[in-house]
Amino acid sequence: MQPCQLTATEAATLIRQRKLSAEELARSCLARIDARDPTVRAWLYVDHDMVIRNARELDKLAPVGVEPKTPLHGMPWGAKDIIDTRDMPTTHNSPIYTDVRTNRDAACIAVIRALGGLILGKTDTVEFASGGRKALSRNPYNPAHTPGGSSSGSGAAVGDFHVPFAFGTQTGGSHIRPAAFNGIYAIKPTWGVVSREGVRMSSMTLDTVGWYARCVDDLIMVADAFRLPKPAAPFATGPKGLRVGLCRSPVWSAIEPAGEASLLLAAKRLADAGAIVEEYELPAPFTSLHEAHADIVQTEGGWSFLPEYLTSHAILAPDLRGKVENVRGVTPEKLLASYALADSCRLVFDALFGSGLDVILTPSAPGEAPEGLHTTGSAIFQSMWTLLHVPCVAIPVGRGPLNLPVGIQIVGPRMSDIRLLEIAKALAPVIDTDPQAGMRDLF
Repeated sequence: MQPCQLTATEAATLIRQRKLSAEELARSCLARIDARDPTVRAWLYVDHDMVIRNARELDKLAPVGVEPKTPLHGMPWGAKDIIDTRDMPTTHNSPIYTDVRTNRDAACIAVIRALGGLILGKTDTVEFASGGRKALSRNPYNPAHTPGGSSSGSGAAVGDFHVPFAFGTQTGGSHIRPAAFNGIYAIKPTWGVVSREGVRMSSMTLDTVGWYARCVDDLIMVADAFRLPKPAAPFATGPKGLRVGLCRSPVWSAIEPAGEASLLLAAKRLADAGAIVEEYELPAPFTSLHEAHADIVQTEGGWSFLPEYLTSHAILAPDLRGKVENVRGVTPEKLLASYALADSCRLVFDALFGSGLDVILTPSAPGEAPEGLHTTGSAIFQSMWTLLHVPCVAIPVGRGPLNLPVGIQIVGPRMSDIRLLEIAKALAPVIDTDPQAGMRDLF
């Protein structure tokens, strides 16, 4: 097995035991990128020489006989190219910002670097993670299909074993959907618990920073680094007795056969393992959240892109100009009603959990990744959860009829991030019964 095939947990153990160096891990990841990125096209920027120099510096910080200070020491990362990095361009995949350098790290990058993480490069994204140009990134399992978006390159890079970790962001479904399409794990944390300083925002009340990995333990490693809220009492391990709400959600009419089969298979596996799985229908007001999300994302996007509209109108994508021009026709009254609906539903949703409900099980995408790079797939099964500000964890389930990955997500109340990850750790071995599938297929 090559080092790039290791999970971060496995690699961290070897680094701690002095059986693997940061440089060896970095070189393995770079070799994988060299071999596969001409097809996958996950990356917009990688400086091989700088990566090796930085890896060697990390090895000097942990000399023989001295244990690394954190488990993230030497772990390679991809950074979605709307996230500032002091030593690399941040282009937003926009012709307006070609090769622009901010000379500073976003807060999430600064945290990872401070804990010994190694930023390998910048991954491709939908323009401004909002609209306009699509990423060139392709699905590792079939390059004729999308890897999802807008965190296209980050999802593909982790799914294709270029890096064990990558940052993504979510405004609608930009983070969880690529996890499903690339057969990997992800967490979209509670809104606001990871600083967005230094991340280009298109919606101030929706944008959320998350990360990809290839197992739940790796997600937890990063959650601990960001000091996500911890529960008062630890979760009892194992699915037996866990109350799972099977939520088809108000947008169920958009489901595809592969997505429905994935959700029902995950539910059956959990029930067979002793979980109490029951159909769960959300209260009536939740049926309007999808429209409320659209009103908010369009309006706040208009506010966000006004500077580019005024200074670079001719090369700003037409759909982004449309947000500034309010082509959706959102009135102040409608916007305020959408905000009020979201506020009220958040309180209702948080209160659903307790003795009768531990976690929601729901689709993470309509089905398999669509064919073509003109689309990143539909965000319809994530937008409601993004608007509710709740944490979501993506878990692979298997393959659909096109032999492309399909997955589900589990959802909890706000500020339950660590507990949700503990539940994910208990449920993942039951739901994801073949976690080595990607390694067999892509190597």
